[in-house]
Amino acid sequence: MRGLIEGLASPHPLGMMLPPVYFDDSLAQRLTAGLDEVLAPVFATLTNLSAYVDPRVAPIDFVEWLAGWVGLALDQTWPRDRQRALIRQAADLYRLRGTAKGVAAHVALYLQIEPEIEETGGAAWSPVPGGPIPGDAGAHLKVRVRVSDPASVDVQRLDAVIRTAKPAHVAHEIEVIAS
Repeated sequence: MRGLIEGLASPHPLGMMLPPVYFDDSLAQRLTAGLDEVLAPVFATLTNLSAYVDPRVAPIDFVEWLAGWVGLALDQTWPRDRQRALIRQAADLYRLRGTAKGVAAHVALYLQIEPEIEETGGAAWSPVPGGPIPGDAGAHLKVRVRVSDPASVDVQRLDAVIRTAKPAHVAHEIEVIAS
C-alpha cells in the first residue's frame, strides 16, 4: 500500500499504542503501519491548522474557502496577494459596511485608488418647526473614481462591489473620470 503522501511519517504510530504483547507481532505492526500512512496527513493537517486559516499562508484552494467563510466573493482576476489581503481585511470592512467610509474602502481595494464619495445622508431637517425641509431626504450615493484610462474600469464589476458595500435601500451612481 502506498501512502497518500510519500515519506510522511505519523507522529503517533499506532503500532506503539497497541498492548505490549503486539510489539513483536509482525502482522499487527504491518496492519497498523498501513493505517499510519493513511492517518499521517490528517495529523499533519491538524498540527498545522492555524496555517490553513491564516489567509497569508493558506493554500490557495483554502483561501477560496476562507473567503466563503467570511462571506466574500473573490474576484478571480485579482492577483493572489490581493485576494489574501481582502480576506485579512474582511472584519474591518464589515465593521464599516453600509457607511460612506466602508464603500470607499471596498472601492479602494477593488481599484487600488481612493474614490470620491458624495452622499445625501438620507436625513433632512428644518431649522424652523413646521418649515420646509431643505435638501433631499432620499438616500443617494455617488461614487466618483479618477483614473488615467476610464475604459480600463469594469463598471459592472465596480457596481457589484458598491452594491455589496452600501445599504440595499440607498440608490447609487458611478462616475468614472479621466484624471
